[in-house]
Amino acid sequence: MKKGIVIKSTGSWYYIKNKEGVVVPCKIKGTYRIKGIRATNPVAVGDFVIYRILQNEQTGVIEQIHTRKNYIIRRSPKLSKEYQLIAANIDQAVLMITLIRPKTMYEFIDRFLVSAEAFRIPVLLLFNKTDIYDESTLQEMKELISTYEQTGYQCLDASLKNQINIDLIVEHLTNKTSVIAGNSGVGKTTLLNMLDPGLKLKTMDVSDHHKSGQHATTFAEMFFLSSGIRLIDTPGIKGFGMVDIEKDELFHFFPEIFKFSAKCKYNNCMHLNEPECAVMKAIEQGKIRLSRYRSYISMLEDLGDKYRK
Repeated sequence: MKKGIVIKSTGSWYYIKNKEGVVVPCKIKGTYRIKGIRATNPVAVGDFVIYRILQNEQTGVIEQIHTRKNYIIRRSPKLSKEYQLIAANIDQAVLMITLIRPKTMYEFIDRFLVSAEAFRIPVLLLFNKTDIYDESTLQEMKELISTYEQTGYQCLDASLKNQINIDLIVEHLTNKTSVIAGNSGVGKTTLLNMLDPGLKLKTMDVSDHHKSGQHATTFAEMFFLSSGIRLIDTPGIKGFGMVDIEKDELFHFFPEIFKFSAKCKYNNCMHLNEPECAVMKAIEQGKIRLSRYRSYISMLEDLGDKYRK
């Protein structure tokens, strides 16, 4: 038996890197498929596993998955399962955001943040492509950064094309295992190529017709770069449904809403139309941004009950 870390997942094969630096393609032990696992992929990039080499000495079988420090998930597009593991055992998540070509929607950002909050994963919001922003878009970015910094999230604006703030990005990534996520076309693969030009990973242009990105990355993979940077690249995500969050606890994962909820008159306040709701008062006073509250309402609806806005 050997121990290693999963560095790539293609859906059917998992590539395990052991302490000697050898990478072995492995399958999952059959019993993992009959334990009622609610994920499309019971093993994720970043997992530490125990595996055994088969007689051909070229492939192996995963026998055991070590307990995860954390993980980040999204709702699976496959109806037969409930969620998809994106990555495990990570120090931080980097959500890349672009305000044009393609446009990252505000609610997408908030859904990602809620999922990360639920699993206590710090998030860096990285705004890319500032070189093509006009004055209006730059102002929009500044307002967004103000919103999220006020909430307690780290934000960084950059232009990978013009190599602006690359040193700050490296500083945030050094000596950490980070998962990088975002819509297709925001620059995830470009960032990897910039950090290590030897990778020569394939990138694709943003569609002129739909103004959206095309998938360059088709599976998750961990890259070991200089300065102790371990970066997990993920396929572009179009939607980010929540999993295992109850509607009455959703506000716990909006830090600013949770903060003011302590002053609500009722302990079971949902921050909708209840009397003496401190959250609604904070919104009126501008202490909670309306865009964040709208995301909260949208997520409540998504969790099952249709509330009147």
